[in-house]
Amino acid sequence: MTLLEVIQSNNSLLFFVCFTVGLFVGSFLNVVVYRLPLMMEKNWRSECREFLELESEDTTEQKPFNLMVPRSSCPSCGEMISAWRNIPVISWVLLRGKCGNCKNPISAQYPIVELLTAFMSLAIAMKFGASLQTVFALLFTWSLISLALIDFHTTLLPDTITLPLMWLGLVISLSPVFVDAHHAIIGAAAGYMSLWLVFQTFKLITGKEGMGFGDFKLLAAMGAWLGWMKLPLIILLSSLTGAVIGIMLMVAFKHKRDKPIPFGPYLAIAGWIALMWGDQLVAFYTSKMGL
Repeated sequence: MTLLEVIQSNNSLLFFVCFTVGLFVGSFLNVVVYRLPLMMEKNWRSECREFLELESEDTTEQKPFNLMVPRSSCPSCGEMISAWRNIPVISWVLLRGKCGNCKNPISAQYPIVELLTAFMSLAIAMKFGASLQTVFALLFTWSLISLALIDFHTTLLPDTITLPLMWLGLVISLSPVFVDAHHAIIGAAAGYMSLWLVFQTFKLITGKEGMGFGDFKLLAAMGAWLGWMKLPLIILLSSLTGAVIGIMLMVAFKHKRDKPIPFGPYLAIAGWIALMWGDQLVAFYTSKMGL
């Protein structure tokens, strides 16, 4: 009996594997959230210098910097983090949330993201079981987590994640895994155009840009994965979530009204809810409306 057959015949093992893998993926997502915006900024600087025909004055610009290199280090003292100090959640707890070298605090975001990713991965396994849907739903979930956190910290939604996510959604619709190609193609187009029209209307009325183009691409990706019929639910859920959290930020944390709040995290939350319970929510809504 192969390992795959063992996992398929044992739900407990499937749940354990998904939870454990989720912990380590969450650790990697912390790296993505921190490094990818820096990589984008470095690339923009390089392109600007090339366009202006300027030479680099910073020798550090020439050093490799990507998701793998250099090794993770303490942001305070620069000490390289050894393997035993990089075990998801456990190392943070054993070190009491402090660097093993300089004793400066390590952000609680690291174990929180690891646990969040693990529990969301477990929820996916419990929802879809040992199936191809679980594999792709995990990829979708991990992408949403990284996008939500990057947008929250930097108000950026990197094309290096949103565009491959959209194309992958269109490709798997040929099987189909979640929806067929007809629904996926219309979903991608409708997802992009719906927010683009909102953006253009808001800009025409106010003269301001209410959201970024990354939001259009993210909703297009969700349309490709979940189909056009889930888009109204996603927009409704993201708007409600954004309104509630926005009010909480203004009341509890004195968030200024004129300071922009990224929309990507709310889209990500709504998209994941639609993946998990979208059919039930749509059925409930249509039954209440008598449709």
